[in-house]
Amino acid sequence: MGIVRKTKSLELVLNEFRCEKTAISAIELIKRLYSKLNKTTIYRILENLEDDGVLHSFLGQEGVRWYAMCHNCSKSKHNDLHPHFECVNCGKIDCLNLEVNIPNIPNRKVSSSQILIQGKCEECYDLK
Repeated sequence: MGIVRKTKSLELVLNEFRCEKTAISAIELIKRLYSKLNKTTIYRILENLEDDGVLHSFLGQEGVRWYAMCHNCSKSKHNDLHPHFECVNCGKIDCLNLEVNIPNIPNRKVSSSQILIQGKCEECYDLK
């Protein structure tokens, strides 16, 4: 369905993503906004923003859904086919600016793909 009108609730959610350089889990977003929005409203807004090509989502290590801002996506086409990196030490997840070639599979049409790479981020790697 997508976003029909801009509301205060929508702006609260969008501001969290504008201020963040990494992905945000749905659980973290609910914790941040619990005093202002209920979780049903947050999930509805996330779904609508994804439908509109503003956000993309993927599953993290524990099966938690994460969201990040899209780049050059639209309601009709998501172009964010890139891998994500999850730090096994601090839990930070970010988008990797790497091109991934999805193979053509005979008799199949791929509509989405998720690649999650895990390891230690630059901050945790330095801690050794």
